[in-house]
Amino acid sequence: MKNTMLQHFEKTFGDTDGVRVFFAPGRVNLIGEHTDYNGGHVFPCALTIGTYAAVRLRKDRNLRFFSVNLNKKGVIHSSLDELIHINEDDWANYPKGVLWAFAQHSFLVDQGMDIVYYGNIPNASGLSSSASIEVLTGYILMKLFDFDLDFKKLSLICQYAENKFNGVNCGIMDQFACAMGKKNHAIFLDTSNLKYEYAPIDLGDAKLVIACSNKKRGLGDSKYNERRSQCEEALARLKTVVDVQSLGDLTEEEFEVHKGVIEDEVLIKRAKHAVYENQRTIRAVAALKNHELETFGSLMNESHTSLQYDYEVTGMELDTLVETAWKQEGVIGARMTGAGFGGCTVNIVKNDAIHAFIENVGKVYEEKIGYKADFYVVEIGDGPVEL
Repeated sequence: MKNTMLQHFEKTFGDTDGVRVFFAPGRVNLIGEHTDYNGGHVFPCALTIGTYAAVRLRKDRNLRFFSVNLNKKGVIHSSLDELIHINEDDWANYPKGVLWAFAQHSFLVDQGMDIVYYGNIPNASGLSSSASIEVLTGYILMKLFDFDLDFKKLSLICQYAENKFNGVNCGIMDQFACAMGKKNHAIFLDTSNLKYEYAPIDLGDAKLVIACSNKKRGLGDSKYNERRSQCEEALARLKTVVDVQSLGDLTEEEFEVHKGVIEDEVLIKRAKHAVYENQRTIRAVAALKNHELETFGSLMNESHTSLQYDYEVTGMELDTLVETAWKQEGVIGARMTGAGFGGCTVNIVKNDAIHAFIENVGKVYEEKIGYKADFYVVEIGDGPVEL
């Protein structure tokens, strides 16, 4: 892949003298959805697919960004002196945002760069292409400018960039998972305090299969921010009767005792998902540690149902993929993953059933939705690296 990236760089910017090549993974969340901004637990893992970059420092302060995936947009020009969000800059606002966020945290970049990006994550799929490019850009800055920060701090700066520069009120999970990835492990993360542990993922005779709905969606203009504000309002009402800092502090029993104070039925459903999903995630990780894969799978299924009916972020495309998956032989668990409103599902499928799973689910999906889904059998990989 390194040679391929050098060829892309040479084609875009001329020679490759002094060019360095880096990689950062995408991520999939196995369970714990829409809990990361509610002070709950999440359970993501980094993937071996992600984003690559070939980069060379300049002698001036100019920035030139090019995406092989979005090559029709051409080279996007910017400067270290004009790091502002510009709609026309489209995808390049993600790396620009990281440069801006590094400066906000007193990591000052004093040389411009030419960067070529290439991602093998499906675009707008919910596998965190945005967090992958952010973590990749931050890792490049760490390496090129010898900035002294660890991967946890890197993930926080990248989250800050997405929140403050790109206006998406995401939690910490995506950036944390991309930065902190560990091969064949998922990360059991308590988002209320960033305490985490690595849990080995032993799927036995099964694999992770990602189904991409190919329904495009952008987080910033989806109902993602609305869901977050609904949870904040529900929490504010709960705080009048119970001493909690986040919805993640509540057990299911405590929530049921106090939910009446929320009064609004929609807000009750949103908060119920956040509370129950957090507890589901804790139980799911315990099941995995005890090699109870069937229990883990059933909790994945429950997660999707909650996201469908209580949080209402699935939609016909994701529901079709999941409900069809549930009917297939060899499927241990299936659920939507990511923010929702399009994107992907994550499935645990027995090895000897994968071919039939892809064929059958793909056929039903195309007949019902009118266009194809894409399927990826994925491996769990490490965090960012220089190639």
